[in-house]
Amino acid sequence: MPVVHTDCRLFTGYKPCVHGGACGGCSHHDPVSAEILVINLGALGDVLRTTAQLPAIQRAWPGCRVTWVTSPRAMPLLRGHPLIDRVVAFDLPGLTELRARRFDVVLCVDKDRAAGGLARSLEAREKRGFGIDDHGAIVPFNPEAEALYALGLDDEAKFRGNQRSEPELLGDALGLPYAGEAYVLHLAPDELPRGPRRKVGFNTGCSPLYPYKKLPLDVQAAAIEALELEEPVLLLGGPEDTERNAALAARLGALVELTPTTGGLRRGAAEVSRCEVVVTGDSLGMHLAIALGVHVVAWFGPTCPQEIDLFGRGIKLLGAVGCAPCWKRSCDEDPKCFDQVPPNLIAEATHDALAARAVAAQLDGVRGGGWWRPSPSAARVVSD
Repeated sequence: MPVVHTDCRLFTGYKPCVHGGACGGCSHHDPVSAEILVINLGALGDVLRTTAQLPAIQRAWPGCRVTWVTSPRAMPLLRGHPLIDRVVAFDLPGLTELRARRFDVVLCVDKDRAAGGLARSLEAREKRGFGIDDHGAIVPFNPEAEALYALGLDDEAKFRGNQRSEPELLGDALGLPYAGEAYVLHLAPDELPRGPRRKVGFNTGCSPLYPYKKLPLDVQAAAIEALELEEPVLLLGGPEDTERNAALAARLGALVELTPTTGGLRRGAAEVSRCEVVVTGDSLGMHLAIALGVHVVAWFGPTCPQEIDLFGRGIKLLGAVGCAPCWKRSCDEDPKCFDQVPPNLIAEATHDALAARAVAAQLDGVRGGGWWRPSPSAARVVSD
């Protein structure tokens, strides 16, 4: 049998590595110092946001190999990331592989029974984050995770007491000092935008799970009209937004430009990257814009604005109601938070974000200013 280096990050055992030739005497031998598994099966935006922890993982275990297990639909968001060695699908073939491997550290991000059950079942020297106990209840693995665990059990603390972003909270829970790195989506050269750049894009919808994350059609149309731009606004979104975007296009005509909504995550991300500023709710579209370095005008109603870090590249608009955040999937309140974001305020914030983007470009990459902009009649004012 020839000499092989199964500890090399380039070796697979079924074909020659990218350098070809035999392992014996190879100058490209890159031994892995530690095997790290990240378990993150949650919402698409959460998976993208968790990539902000990768630099801290590399600092904690230099030379490690990072394997990331996630849902098949989230895998495109992780493709091409230079700090991830292998992405494994959360399916039968993927689980078969993981159960046969031994890890130095398992980092389970999700407070979820499936993710926690997988984390508990795998062999590892150390486990951090969240798992499940004998009763199937979610529990923290390590003392550092107890604070984030407790936050999820206390609405008052989560909605009003906490003022820290999710990457900060998660870094603490995993015992990984977070240094403020943004999360990133890497597009390959052949995935770059196909159309001309635009000043503004509107991400019009959101996941059907939380319908109040999207503004009413009338508000979006009025905000686009109030922008008074000399070029069309891109209408962005996924398959669930196809009908809504078509309705806006029929109503606004030459003021807007439709983009493909059924081409998949990475095609949608390429359309987002055409924009200087994206107007959006707290949705995957917002996370895509943040990960691509686009400036953001994000409105918040049912969800927690303080948990989102725009990394100095945007403005947060708060619905003018006293009951938010609430994380409710249905609402009997009147008025509702998504009715309390005036179109003229959206337009004003968008022009301010465009100005900040221009300043950042002039400073050759220096970040533009980030700040909070409550609606004029907001029940609360939060400063950054």
